[in-house]
Amino acid sequence: MATFVHLTPAVHAARIRRSGIKAQGPGPGSRAGRGVYMFPVVESYALTHQWLRELARRPGPRGIVAVHVRLPDEEEVSVGRYGEREPEVTTAAGAVRRIRGLEDARGWEVFLPRAVGRGEVRYVREVRQVNGWRYMPDAHGTAPCPCEACQVPGGYNARRTRERRALPEYGPAPASRLLLARLDRAELRDDTAALCETLRWYRLRRRGPVARLARLAGHPDAAVRQELARAVARWSTPGVDALLRELAADAADAAVRQAVAESIAYRDTPGADALLTALAGDPDPGVRDIVVEGLVHRETPEAEALLRVLADDPDERVRETVAVLTEE
Repeated sequence: MATFVHLTPAVHAARIRRSGIKAQGPGPGSRAGRGVYMFPVVESYALTHQWLRELARRPGPRGIVAVHVRLPDEEEVSVGRYGEREPEVTTAAGAVRRIRGLEDARGWEVFLPRAVGRGEVRYVREVRQVNGWRYMPDAHGTAPCPCEACQVPGGYNARRTRERRALPEYGPAPASRLLLARLDRAELRDDTAALCETLRWYRLRRRGPVARLARLAGHPDAAVRQELARAVARWSTPGVDALLRELAADAADAAVRQAVAESIAYRDTPGADALLTALAGDPDPGVRDIVVEGLVHRETPEAEALLRVLADDPDERVRETVAVLTEE
């Protein structure tokens, strides 16, 4: 018999003693779609209860208890690291051996694809509430990321983290007149890095006069031309389609044409549709490969016809991209 620990809010303790653990879900590798997460009982107390602090910081009732569960050795479970798309399907005894054999088992979990019966619960006990890691293993000592994806509004220390470690792209953008002045100074000094940084702000937060930015389409540095394509691709300003056509005709560097193809993949204008059609016949396979995503997104008869042509492309990478994206 294999013994596991399931961590749950203390308010559920009485119900678990009466009727066992209800299946939650869906879970990874679960055929039934619902089940129970747990971890084997190993020699290390800290490792056995490693998920405690991560679970405790979530919204809901306070206080966590440990439920000890005993399963038959041949019981089918899945085992893997958190977030793993295809965890290993094995037996309960096999999961214990797998985890005991790891050099670092932090972040691993076992999933039982069913509920746990009352007779399989050995006992429910309190655990020390300071055990375990938070956010992820080895997070202690690592500066938290202040981006909006990592810092959930209302989360612990979220506002303080955003204030102390503010990222430029989440702060106020420079005024348009300041960006134009930066462009002028960067062109005078022939400062490619400053030009790219200014164009990045146009891509993130600002719109500028297209006629002024169009001068950069002839810049000798390909990095500037690529950043220009990314900066204007989402604008609805008149003249953007013409500027993108000029960049798409860049014969000096295929990377610029690739940047245009990537930028217009989700641009819904007649000019972008025509430009994407033209780029589908580009001599560079990298450009044609990027064009596939934009054609799949459009779902028009013309796009479907081009996809059929690209499905027989001489380049294997293009053929594989068409096969994968059209299947999805």
